[in-house]
Amino acid sequence: MVSVALSAFNGEKYIKEQLSSILEQSVPVDEIVVSLDKSKDTTYAILEHYKKTDGRIKVIDGPNKGVIKNFENAINLCSGDIIFLCDQDDVWLENKVKIVLSEFEKNPKINLVIHDAIITDEKLNILHNSFFKKNNSGKGKLKNIIKNSYVGACMAFRKELKKSILPFPEKIPMHDQWIGLIAEFKGGVVFLKDALIKYRRHKNTVTNFKRSSFFNILKWRFNLIKSLIFNGN
Repeated sequence: MVSVALSAFNGEKYIKEQLSSILEQSVPVDEIVVSLDKSKDTTYAILEHYKKTDGRIKVIDGPNKGVIKNFENAINLCSGDIIFLCDQDDVWLENKVKIVLSEFEKNPKINLVIHDAIITDEKLNILHNSFFKKNNSGKGKLKNIIKNSYVGACMAFRKELKKSILPFPEKIPMHDQWIGLIAEFKGGVVFLKDALIKYRRHKNTVTNFKRSSFFNILKWRFNLIKSLIFNGN
């Protein structure tokens, strides 16, 4: 069984395109668990419409505590053996699920797969053909503590990882970095060179840390290391 954990909040501008790209995958997913934080736009109405036309979509109330807790809520309620993380504003290429599942089948010992992405602007005009190359992405515990390579929108993991990653620690920089590092400590991780989503960047992108101060970055790294230690790694 394949689940998609989707965090939504004020997503009316892009969420239709994202949902359509998931529902039109060459290998279908079994459920899409959407955790919806209280929104001021028409996101709820859009989701209810999709829910009526496709029973795989499950809409649940979010905790209204930000994106990290919203993803935690969605992941916790996923039933699948493989769980894909999903932002509300990207577009999946049609073979994403097929290619990622194939990697899990070929490598029974790995617990997380992350693939490359095409970076686009809000209108899906290509800004860069490879997130991996632009970000110098790759495996390595210390490498990914210093500078994160793990992008949730490009990740899928086995359900067995849930017990190690949940609940997310307080004060970590972002959930995807936490999941990726735990996966490295607990087993195998594969970085796929295939670019399988259009990774949309726009002014309201949640994962934009360009304005973060050097002090905040240091504080986040300290909290991350402390959480990893307390997790038993």
